[in-house]
Amino acid sequence: MSLHSKSAIATGDGNFVVDHVNLSDPKSDEVLVKIKAAGLCHTDHDSLHWGKPIVMGHEGAGIVQKIGAQVKNVAVGDSVILNWATPCRSCFQCKEGNEHICENNSPVVAGANGYTEGHAYLKGTIWKNEPIERSFNIGTLSEYALVKASAVVKNPSDKLSFPAASIISCGVMTGYGSVVNSAKVKENSSVVVLGTGGVGLSVIQGAKINKASKIIAIDINEHRLQMAQIFGATHLLKADKKDKGLLEAAEKVRQMTDGRGADYAFECTAVPELGAAPLAMVRNAGTAVQVSGIEQEIVIDMNLFEWDKIYINPLYGGCNPERDFPKIVSHYESGILKLDEMITRTYALENLQQAFDDMLAGRNAKGVILFD
Repeated sequence: MSLHSKSAIATGDGNFVVDHVNLSDPKSDEVLVKIKAAGLCHTDHDSLHWGKPIVMGHEGAGIVQKIGAQVKNVAVGDSVILNWATPCRSCFQCKEGNEHICENNSPVVAGANGYTEGHAYLKGTIWKNEPIERSFNIGTLSEYALVKASAVVKNPSDKLSFPAASIISCGVMTGYGSVVNSAKVKENSSVVVLGTGGVGLSVIQGAKINKASKIIAIDINEHRLQMAQIFGATHLLKADKKDKGLLEAAEKVRQMTDGRGADYAFECTAVPELGAAPLAMVRNAGTAVQVSGIEQEIVIDMNLFEWDKIYINPLYGGCNPERDFPKIVSHYESGILKLDEMITRTYALENLQQAFDDMLAGRNAKGVILFD
């Protein structure tokens, strides 16, 4: 049968429309999800410029409506959290335990944000009589999403709302996982977080969960710094826009860390000019982490690597959704990880432009689109 689904569709020329797509029943390894909430991040705005029509959105939560004959991980009626890094579980990286960088299915690694085998069958989603791809394999800015079974994880909690569940899908996972899975922050260590939007706040929470003793939040936005304190930052440092590479801020960080620099620094700004900034923040043999996904060419002064510093660029916080999503939910249920408080404002799909405007202006930690 064909199902009409109101969706936000990037038209490929920098614009989007809210229109209906037609969905078919899931194939044997696919799931049809009724989306209840979809989180927003800068990547969703970036998708306006990918040069092709695409159903937007890559954070979401909802209820399973239909399943294919071979699906075993969820049942109809289950509350689920969506996951865009759909693993094949048979390639080299999946066997190495790196499902988030699957060589066959990842929309980033294998498909450069395009179609891969991790995507539900293309003819299952039709717009204007033509198949249309779903952003990052899932396309959550839509009333319904047809996805692979590997793109859904059952929500283990009856306390977790759909809006709170939706932001786990990317922003929370990326920040939390960069701390816990990728950098493996040690107890009693010092951590610097550059940028305190949704991802930065999740880094702060991950550092708190890993029992870092000093968590220094840096931002140019005073309001966001105050939020950082609520989420676990122990020290706040307001940056100056004129501080090139945040070198002056780095000197203040050294003063706050016994003259050495921090053990770890996480860049969460997505500003290319700050790609090297975490290197300036860490001590000799410290670890700098580029969390925000900067892909532009940047120039790095190699003196910043002195001495024995490590610089890593993890994708999606090393996510293994079957392992990590339940852990995040468990931390939420125990009260040591905040999700509801991260959602600044909710919107209807028809108000997506306002949601983008608020996000780009830095008014939201996280904005969420709600569906009936």
